[in-house]
Parts: sequence; C-alpha cells; structure tokens
Amino acid sequence: MTITDETITYVAALTKLSLSAQEQEKAKEDLGRILGYIDTMNELVTDGVEPMSHVISLQNVFREDEVTNKEERENLLSNAPAKKDGAFLVPKTVE
Repeated sequence: MTITDETITYVAALTKLSLSAQEQEKAKEDLGRILGYIDTMNELVTDGVEPMSHVISLQNVFREDEVTNKEERENLLSNAPAKKDGAFLVPKTVE
C-alpha cells in the first residue's frame, strides 16, 4: 500500500493535527516504513504456532480466601487503647 499526500491529509484531519509540508513528508515516510514492516511480518510462516498473550507463561496466583487468624481477635485487641464490640475504637475523623 502506498501512502499518498491525500492519505496523510486525511489522517491529519481525523486526528485534528495541522502538519507543515515537512511534517507531512516525514509522516508519509514513517507510515510507509510501518506498513512495510507489517508486510514483512505477514510473510512469516506461523503455522502451528499457538497464539499467546504474554511472552512469559503466567499461572493463576489466586488462592482461596480463608480466615487464618479467627481465634486471635482477643489477643489482637488486648493492645488496643480503646475497643468496642470486638473492634478498635478510634476517634471520629469526619463530622
């Protein structure tokens, strides 16, 4: 695909950019290189290659949400300066 001046003008209008003539030429070269790279990538033989979402294989690291300190409530509250109904009592911060 050849990038034309009309294509650059159209893309610039879509992105609401005002490009000088020099910037339009640079954009035309850059887009041409990008499309050339995509054409090169399309030539690669990828039969039998599984798609991947990340280069490092990731495993699910979630675990079951289990309470592990349920018997320690009184021990934890023993150091509290003030407590009420099995919870820390703190000063009111919002009126």
